[in-house]
Amino acid sequence: MDQGDTDIQPAATDANPGGSHRRGAVVAALMLAMALAALDATIVSTAVPQIVGDLGGFSVFSWLFSGYLLAVTVTLPVYGKLSDTFGRKPVLVAGAALFLAGSLLCALAWNMAALIAFRVVQGLGGGALQGTVQTLAADLYPLKERPKIQSKLSTVWAVSAVAGPGVGGLLAAYADWRWIFLVNLPIGAVALWLIVRHLHEPERASGVRPRIDWAGALAVFACGGVLLTALVQGGVAWPWLSAPSLGLFGTGLALVAVVVAVERRAAEPIIPGWVWRRRTIAAVNLALGALGLLMVAPSVFLPTYAQSVLGLAPVAAGFALSVWTLTWPVSAALSQHVYRRIGFRNTAMLGIGTAALVLFAFPFLPYPGQAWQPTVLMLVLGAALGLFQLPLIVGVQSTVGWAERGTTTASVLFCRQIGQTFGAALFGAVANGVLAARLGGAGDLDSVTRALDAGTAPETTRRAIADAVHAVYLGASCAAALAFLVLLFLAPRKFPVIAD
Repeated sequence: MDQGDTDIQPAATDANPGGSHRRGAVVAALMLAMALAALDATIVSTAVPQIVGDLGGFSVFSWLFSGYLLAVTVTLPVYGKLSDTFGRKPVLVAGAALFLAGSLLCALAWNMAALIAFRVVQGLGGGALQGTVQTLAADLYPLKERPKIQSKLSTVWAVSAVAGPGVGGLLAAYADWRWIFLVNLPIGAVALWLIVRHLHEPERASGVRPRIDWAGALAVFACGGVLLTALVQGGVAWPWLSAPSLGLFGTGLALVAVVVAVERRAAEPIIPGWVWRRRTIAAVNLALGALGLLMVAPSVFLPTYAQSVLGLAPVAAGFALSVWTLTWPVSAALSQHVYRRIGFRNTAMLGIGTAALVLFAFPFLPYPGQAWQPTVLMLVLGAALGLFQLPLIVGVQSTVGWAERGTTTASVLFCRQIGQTFGAALFGAVANGVLAARLGGAGDLDSVTRALDAGTAPETTRRAIADAVHAVYLGASCAAALAFLVLLFLAPRKFPVIAD
């Protein structure tokens, strides 16, 4: 069975705005931009002691990560719509310039408050980089070639995200923490120059001046910011049932109603209703939201497990996590040979079904176990998720024309980011709840882990951490099973792909 018998159902002709004009230079720029967006999400983590020692503000340093994450997430839908309205190039150029300006300001920060504010500026530009790069990749390549570029971008993202802490630590130790942000400038400048010089989109048809839904953009930004703040800070800065948490969640829900009301009346809404009315897009959004949720288990909790339970050094614990970046892009690149035979949906179901089994198997590892055991599971998990994510992204991008692709891609990435934020809050609460039950309320995961590092905790604490991480992995397997069911019952068996 060839691809035409599975998913391709011609519906229209999709113009290729970038054509093949110096495509290699544009792809190089996209990869550089993707590397910057991924690197800056993690590069600050190991430099926190040096930053706090220089600027102070230990009580609020977590906002160096949260502020960047919030800004990237809430701007994704806005940039997606703007790229459909005005083209990819102006959005990407403006986003890259804003990101570089934020980087320069971060390097010049004089206190922690200023650095946090400038990290938000960075994130405002990072949202344009992340969404528009993925959209341009689909614009520049026909369906048969999209797995290659998407697997390259996946590789760049994975390697950059994993390398970020190490690069940040080296720069902070042997240079100065400000170089963490200054290093973005030459790399970003090259990417920006390549985009300006080599990316040429066709002239936009003259006619009615496009209207920007500024009210919708503001409402989406405010709603997303409030809800994400509640999820990021709940259980950390204040208890879940405290007044700040309840106030933020209540305000966020009220703002959801405002977003719905504003978007229903807008002529060109930032989040159009068709994103959720079309079965294919809605199913992919929900499935990748579940992916973001389940990814929290290995990316956040596996290093703690490796160090506290297996007794590995930080470098070895990082290796146990990073091995999935080896199999994920390889599996993604090979997935085209699978979905050309059995279709996008069935390929993704095969991948997420395998991932559910791998996550479910983790709690059954022997205690304390050997380092190779979770490492093997991570290798298989990376291969399974590569088989799951890339067919869905390629498939859903191929069901829309150029004028809707930016919005569609942004909605998918937005849902994945929301899932990841919700997963961090949910699984953090699960892990702390299990620890409290096993240790009689003796502390949370962070304090217990520090006690183990200091050699002051008994063996029962090590077992309690293992039980807590096992509970998180069981929750992640449930998220994978949920994604499987969404694809089974909501996604169409054949994606309505538009012919190139």
